Amino acid sequence: MEARASVRHVRMSPRKMRVVANLVRGKRVDQAMATLQNIPKRASFIIRKLLLSAVANAEHKGASDVDALVIKSCTIDNGPIIKRWMPRAMGRANRIQRRTSHVSIVVAGV
Repeated sequence: MEARASVRHVRMSPRKMRVVANLVRGKRVDQAMATLQNIPKRASFIIRKLLLSAVANAEHKGASDVDALVIKSCTIDNGPIIKRWMPRAMGRANRIQRRTSHVSIVVAGV
């Protein structure tokens, strides 16, 4: 029994989010929640909220034991890049790229 949850267009770069995702991939849900609550990164809040949604989806699908769920996969993909311009000296401009992410989590029973 698998359940998934995803969020798109998160205003955080995928490189920063993958650091947190690598810590919880393959763990049981209760261990991952404890880990995410103690990590002082902004990405941990987003991934924790998404993990709660995936567990709720599994419960809605009829998972018999929610405590035995394991994070099967947690993927962070590139979203669209928001491009902005910053004025510089002598009439020049530098481009600023604000990267976004698409996050998806799949939980499955053991």
